[in-house]
Amino acid sequence: MSRSERALVAERTLGYAAQNIQDPRLRTELLVEAAEARLAKGHVPRHLFKAYAAQLELADEEHEAGRWATASSAAAKALLLAFHRALHVDGLSSPLADNPARYTAPLRESRTAIALRSPRGRKRAAAAPPGDRPLRLLVAHHGNDNFLRPVLAHYAEHADVELKVLDTAADPTLAPLAKGVGRMIQRALGSQAAYGRRIEEALRPHLDWADVVFIDWCAVAAAFFTLVDPGPARIVVRLHSYEAFSHWPHIIDFSRVDDLVFVSEHLRDFCVSAIPRLKERKAPRLHVIDNAVQLERFVLPKRPGARFTLGMVGVSQVAKDPGWALEVLNMLREKDERYTLHLIGSPLRPDAGPAAARYYRTYQRELLRLEAAGAVRQVGQTDDVPGALTEVGVILSSSVRESWHLGLVEGAASGAVPVVRDWPFFAKRPHGARALFPAPWVVDDPAEAAERVLRVTATEEGWEKYGHEASEHAMLAWDWAHVKGHFDRLLLGSGPGSGR
Repeated sequence: MSRSERALVAERTLGYAAQNIQDPRLRTELLVEAAEARLAKGHVPRHLFKAYAAQLELADEEHEAGRWATASSAAAKALLLAFHRALHVDGLSSPLADNPARYTAPLRESRTAIALRSPRGRKRAAAAPPGDRPLRLLVAHHGNDNFLRPVLAHYAEHADVELKVLDTAADPTLAPLAKGVGRMIQRALGSQAAYGRRIEEALRPHLDWADVVFIDWCAVAAAFFTLVDPGPARIVVRLHSYEAFSHWPHIIDFSRVDDLVFVSEHLRDFCVSAIPRLKERKAPRLHVIDNAVQLERFVLPKRPGARFTLGMVGVSQVAKDPGWALEVLNMLREKDERYTLHLIGSPLRPDAGPAAARYYRTYQRELLRLEAAGAVRQVGQTDDVPGALTEVGVILSSSVRESWHLGLVEGAASGAVPVVRDWPFFAKRPHGARALFPAPWVVDDPAEAAERVLRVTATEEGWEKYGHEASEHAMLAWDWAHVKGHFDRLLLGSGPGSGR
């Protein structure tokens, strides 16, 4: 049955059998096979929690016996199972988001997981900023500099900074070393000595040169760098969003990270609940600093007809839930068929996995119907987002989760009136969309969204007023001219600065 299309029946049968088997290895094997059968079809397994906890128990048994390779392999399998993309990325809900502390409880109890995150520390404290020369700043990432461009441009011209940029995915020496979750885990547990020496040889020249290393994304590059002692270099890591729903933060040695930066308070709160290491000794200092974006280029005159045009920037992931936006559009068109929707950015793709494919089929049917009626225009990927936004009068955030939502902020800066869904992953928490944005921007459901759109676009004068207020707020709160001071205090100072 596990090899057939009847994955649900296979999971129930294997799960029931596992409850009645005394041998722990066989029980674990069945629970994991049951879970993988469901995940392969894009569903959340009924026995997921038991399966990944049992896999960690197997890792503990191997670790206690000193079998590092098999312990690491079992731990890697547990992490990849617990943070499978079908659970947290390709759907509209997540068991981790529902209760992060409970979901990661096995990681707090597992001896292998405890050993994996045990502080290895550093031989020397991070040095103070130099007083007799420019600060040497190394900015590292792993193939994704999308959120770095204003930062890099700023420090490339800064008189007190000597800047270097390192892409660990493109560097011919580092790229092959920065691969393999299993061997990274083995190295963190004290095995793979030869691999450790190769990393040390490859990274040491960079670490010896730098006063500060700023690693964007709390993922591959951060895990890779923290496999070696950083020496006197101060290590700063920025966590955006997807990393919180991945295995990477559970592999990183945070005792070698001096400062951990989040782009929002709700993301910080969520990660502190979900990542055991952040509540333990030698945790890094935590900061909240808004994304770096130059918003003045979005302040352009609106084109005729923009008042009745809704827009979304970024629809390529299920988490953006563009179907929610189509529901809002349908409600508006029942009142007035002048309302249309522009979708800016790469379209949603069905090939991410079975869960994404299911969402895509439902969404695509409705999209094609509205497109045929002239109600939707797919702008697609463009290098001129400011130009595309001149046609948009209302900017939507329909996502189930966001850390900050760059596209929404860009739209607000352009003078489009914001309508923000109270992102369900964070809606019941102290911080979320309602804490990040002005209260009138945020709505609970499509009906409330449609009501807000009708209200703010009721007259040309009113719409222009609401749009002007949104643009002013965005520029004062989030433009790079304001945010860069927080980066300067964090990276050029001793690290106590924060954007909140």
